[in-house]
Amino acid sequence: MSSIAPRELLLGSFKAAVAAADPLHIVPQHLPRPPKGRTLVVGAGKAAASMALAVEQHWPAEAALEGTVITRYGHGLLTNRINVIEAGHPVPDEAGETAAKRIFESVKRLGRDDLLLVLVSGGGSALLSLPVESISMADLKTVTQELLRCGAIIQEINTVRKHLSLIQGGRLAAACKARILALVISDVTGDDPTHIASGPSVPDPTTYQDALDILARYDCKIPAAVRTTLERGVRGEIPETPKPNDKVFANTENRVIATAQQSLQAASKFFETNGVRAAILGDSVTGEAREVAKVYGALAREVKMHAQPWQPPVALISGGECTVTVRGQGRGGRCAEFLVSLVDDLQGADGIHALACDTDGIDGTEDNAGAVCAPDSPTRAAKLGLNAGKFLANNDGYSYFSALGDLVVTGPTRTNVNDYRVILIV
Repeated sequence: MSSIAPRELLLGSFKAAVAAADPLHIVPQHLPRPPKGRTLVVGAGKAAASMALAVEQHWPAEAALEGTVITRYGHGLLTNRINVIEAGHPVPDEAGETAAKRIFESVKRLGRDDLLLVLVSGGGSALLSLPVESISMADLKTVTQELLRCGAIIQEINTVRKHLSLIQGGRLAAACKARILALVISDVTGDDPTHIASGPSVPDPTTYQDALDILARYDCKIPAAVRTTLERGVRGEIPETPKPNDKVFANTENRVIATAQQSLQAASKFFETNGVRAAILGDSVTGEAREVAKVYGALAREVKMHAQPWQPPVALISGGECTVTVRGQGRGGRCAEFLVSLVDDLQGADGIHALACDTDGIDGTEDNAGAVCAPDSPTRAAKLGLNAGKFLANNDGYSYFSALGDLVVTGPTRTNVNDYRVILIV
């Protein structure tokens, strides 16, 4: 076993996972040669600013380069040739709408000798928001808030957003005459580009009917204009999003350059280097965060009590994107929810430590990436009059770990390959 304390091992593994998805290191190796004409850079996501900076740092000084990318408030960086605009996330706002409109108009002016370089990362769906003419930004905000509240998975949320957008669901590519190369940092399970930032340059296999079905499944309360728009689409009165094999994608390449699996492998290597066996349980774990925690808690107890299927010390690593159905009024995203549920389930089981953090540095809408827990978490909490089960019932993992001093605060990492979870059994 490593001489490094469990908490430091957990934090070090998270740092390794994030570093493996750093755009400043990844983007340069995927840059194309400059075209005969102009190069326009557009993009959206939590990694957009760092991706744009990487392009600037490695693009020939004599080659034309311009563009606009949109990132979340507080995630911007200083650039010289590419404009970085900050906007609202996870709920879209007018700043994102204005920037998206600028991007859309600039793309339509490109010619066949030009290059459109699209920089796509998680968070882009909310940031690259250009609603169709029949709905307002207020309507789009309402729909987004409803979908976030009800526990819909990101693929479902994006299916709806694509059909309310002028620019997502492949419509950016459909408006472009130039060659398109999209560099994509994946924050979705399965790494399908159509679901990342709602696929502005990717064929969309979903339909207006799919969008309506999702809203009905979760009993979402939506504005009348939204329902009317989707119903008109079902009747064929509004064109569908471009589908697979559509000729508008003939000159488009969507290249995924960073994934959760790569980050999990980097974390695994960190543990192995420090004398701890690592087991990757999957990069596409989904489901209610509190329920996933119970399954992982049972596995951790099996390892600790019976040394199977692995003998301690071992780190159980996983990625993906769990969901939270909001029932309470508390603070905290899916990582805090997972971890407070795990604490409640383990009840201080000896030798079991854990960390759950979002690789973008923001868990939900709070200022933390996630949190850590240890066997003594329940004991320390009890001294403060805190019970994990009560905080879980109120969706308030943030407040629980804040009181214990166990939040992990990194600030914006300017990348995003989804959640990172590890349970360390010693």
